[in-house]
Amino acid sequence: MAPQREWFEKDYYAILGVSETATAKEIKSAYRKLSRKYHPDANPGDASAEERFKEISAAYDVLGDEAKRKEYDEIRRLGPMAGGFGGAGGPGGFTFSTDDLGDLGDLFGSLFGRGRGGGRSRVGPQRGVDLETELQLSFEGAVQGVTTTVNLTSDVACHTCHGTGAKPGTIPVACPRCGGRGVLDENQGFFSFSQPCPQCGGAGVIVKEPCPTCRGKGTELRARQVKVRIPPGVQDGQRIRLKGRGGPGRNGGPNGDLYVVTRVEPHPLFGRRGNDLTITVPITFAEAALGAEVKVPTLDGGPVTIKVPAGTRSGRTFRVRGRGVPVPRKPGDLLVTVEVAVPAKLTNEERKAVEALAAVSHESPRAHLGV
Repeated sequence: MAPQREWFEKDYYAILGVSETATAKEIKSAYRKLSRKYHPDANPGDASAEERFKEISAAYDVLGDEAKRKEYDEIRRLGPMAGGFGGAGGPGGFTFSTDDLGDLGDLFGSLFGRGRGGGRSRVGPQRGVDLETELQLSFEGAVQGVTTTVNLTSDVACHTCHGTGAKPGTIPVACPRCGGRGVLDENQGFFSFSQPCPQCGGAGVIVKEPCPTCRGKGTELRARQVKVRIPPGVQDGQRIRLKGRGGPGRNGGPNGDLYVVTRVEPHPLFGRRGNDLTITVPITFAEAALGAEVKVPTLDGGPVTIKVPAGTRSGRTFRVRGRGVPVPRKPGDLLVTVEVAVPAKLTNEERKAVEALAAVSHESPRAHLGV
């Protein structure tokens, strides 16, 4: 990915309030806290909160991606020269030309990511930013899969001008000063310095009659619903990528992606261990000692019956094949753990029966302890 001009101008670590050595978890936590605080839905009509939210989202788009963060850190370490050496050549960058260096130019070109005769910086299509939102799921929805919608507020292409920034009936025109490149170059031998075109501000085009809705920006902040299909077996905290459903691209570039983070609610009866479902079923002492057939609920339909053999110990687990998470190819199992229920209170008849059992029981379960 080519570094953006903002990478040289903005300290994304400071925007998120974290150190440059922060872990991915710390960065994510800081982003969530700030995005909730400055989200437009929580600050209706507050333009400053809206701008702050955009700043936070842009910072997390870079620092929240391992590859982008690594490139950002390297660019910041090298300083402005990295804009040309890295091949970005963005407006205001510094460009090193290898055209006239012969074989040495090929060497430099391979080192700095530019081949011989590489073109100078040009304003081109820019990919939209990636967005992230959370989706609350029931335990059943996460296990079985569901198709639903997520609600979010984000920049989208203006519905009036369809992203051009120009008043309907008009179109942006190429900047006459830079010829649509967005930059002006000053050649000095082997080196050339590029500066943003002062007439178009680096955009490469000029909007003579701005769109009345977006005022020439080409985007507007709007609430929207996005349909998402959740596959069976998603885990809590899992990120699902929706390609092209993120921020709008610029200059004809592709849209960014939308990442949906799942938040799974706990179930009152079932737990989960990978693709296996778990449940604890109480049984009586008589069922454990004599053996019994016990009905067990399932998540995907009617109950199943398990055979508890005589002499079953409390805590033993039985496996019911294929009644776990219905993932393709290899569905999980249902793991049933039985626990012997000890009554807190006994009726007179129950007490007499237990006392009679104790009277005829001579084997101690603690004999192996030697005490």
